[in-house]
Amino acid sequence: MSGQAPHPAPILAVEGLRVRFGGGTQAVRGISLAVNRGETHCLVGESGCGKSVSALAVMNLLARGATRSADRLAFDGTDLLPLSERQMARLRGDKMAMIFQEPMTSLNPAYTVGSQMAEVRQRHRGGTRAAALDRAAELLAKVGITAPGLRLAQYPHQLSGGLRQRVMIAMALMCDPQLLIADEPTTALDVTVQAQILRLLLDLQRELGLAILLITHDLGIVARMAHRVSVMYAGRVVEHATAAELFAAPTHPYTHGLLDCVPVPGRTRRDVPLGSIPGTVPRITAGFTGCAFRERCAHAMPVCAGEVPLRERVPGHAYECFLPADWPQRSAA
Repeated sequence: MSGQAPHPAPILAVEGLRVRFGGGTQAVRGISLAVNRGETHCLVGESGCGKSVSALAVMNLLARGATRSADRLAFDGTDLLPLSERQMARLRGDKMAMIFQEPMTSLNPAYTVGSQMAEVRQRHRGGTRAAALDRAAELLAKVGITAPGLRLAQYPHQLSGGLRQRVMIAMALMCDPQLLIADEPTTALDVTVQAQILRLLLDLQRELGLAILLITHDLGIVARMAHRVSVMYAGRVVEHATAAELFAAPTHPYTHGLLDCVPVPGRTRRDVPLGSIPGTVPRITAGFTGCAFRERCAHAMPVCAGEVPLRERVPGHAYECFLPADWPQRSAA
């Protein structure tokens, strides 16, 4: 694990978050998680599991027609649910910021990098444009961009993918946020640039004490970055634990399936195919009951069509499944 030691009081507390789209699709079905100060909490799962939708729901950036509800949704002690759009807009980009998955579609192609970064600072903190541009240049240098003054005058299309992602990180830091939500920040980047971006996030976390909610499907990134992990499937968190506990003793069959897909240096034989999970993530609609993973699970039983219990393997490590906590050891035996 990496970063600073987690603070006991969560900066972000999510309990029973639900998101529905028109037509009855349930994209998020009552997930709960907490992100502590100075902590990296990874939300992991396949594409289509509801990870990005969950983050957008926290930021209140859902598409038109989507509705969110929750038993509790609090940031730094503030209840986010009753806030108006204007009140949420004061928080977004200031105390809580988000790095989106694709920087080319998140940056406005009609404005220079400097204009877009300065706007964030002036909107939330006021001050002159010159002061905002100085802050932008300082942050571009901090994220490893050389000649920041030159870059401020450029348009997004004039930058490489790695540089655009660094600009997005710098923009997210313009107002010194307490929480950074990173939605697959290394998608579509080559492995060298990916490693640089991850190292940058770790360094920034150590320096600034950031709380990070990191969304990814890459368990290698989880192993490197996470303090805690929530494994998400079909709109539910099916297992959550510390990163060390999850990798040492994965319990939910879906978590096992994800780990089987990852090659392990020194252990994975070249002549043995990697594991795979058959099928695809189902579309969940109103009235669905039971375990959503049962159609793809080699251990499915008739009882899986009923309400799934939440079991605890050890304190802080819980999973949703009918299988007992020691079933992996039994299977191996």
